[in-house]
Amino acid sequence: MNPELKRAAEIAAEYIESFDHHDVSGESDPETLRKRLQKDLTDEGLPPLQVINELAEDARDGLLNTAGGRFFGWVIGGGIPASIAADWLTSAWDQNAAAYACSPSSAIIEEVVADWLKDLLGLPQQASYAFVTGCQMAHFTALSAARHKVLADRGWSVEQQGLAGSPPIRVLVGEHHETLLRALRHLGIGTDAVVQVDMDGDGTINVNALKVEFEKDPDMPTIVSLAAGDLNRGAFDPFDDVIEIAHAHKAWVHIDGAFGL
Repeated sequence: MNPELKRAAEIAAEYIESFDHHDVSGESDPETLRKRLQKDLTDEGLPPLQVINELAEDARDGLLNTAGGRFFGWVIGGGIPASIAADWLTSAWDQNAAAYACSPSSAIIEEVVADWLKDLLGLPQQASYAFVTGCQMAHFTALSAARHKVLADRGWSVEQQGLAGSPPIRVLVGEHHETLLRALRHLGIGTDAVVQVDMDGDGTINVNALKVEFEKDPDMPTIVSLAAGDLNRGAFDPFDDVIEIAHAHKAWVHIDGAFGL
């Protein structure tokens, strides 16, 4: 076996086995960590095995043990041996998964996993899907589709005509994450389009207040953003009621399910 791959596997196994007794967070001083990790570039380079060993040693105290059972910050999936091994294979295969012609297996795996997820979440099989890097790009992708639809319903093609001169879009929100606002900035919709709707005591969007906002300009292109388990309280907005109101106004409903689903 390649010595670098073997050593990486040993280090990974040792790391996983340390979760029960190692501090969740070790290094608190960024300067100390920077001094360890900032190596000078050389014309000759270093032996590959030395690079692996030094990287593991120098980085260790600056790692958060997010995969361990004693980490309770944020919502980050833990790594288990089977998923880590599959991730190693993904790196070793080094596929360009952009299209079937680039990697047939990657394309079929994506289809299969999408069908599994739709089955688990009770979504119709004809629902479209995309695998993204995380919460930020999920917002960007879904809101891009929303932007297309609400403008197309008003006779405007954002793909052909751009945003200049297009009807302004309104985004009605309850509890929401910063990544939603960042996506709106990147998409050219802008945060001035965001209208904060009053919420109930449990953190869910107030349906009557939403109706009032719609009635202020019933024909305006509108996106309604809801939460399926918000960041702070885990609240689920009243989807059935809100979706009925939104669809009556030809609005698009965007649901952030990063925490609840």
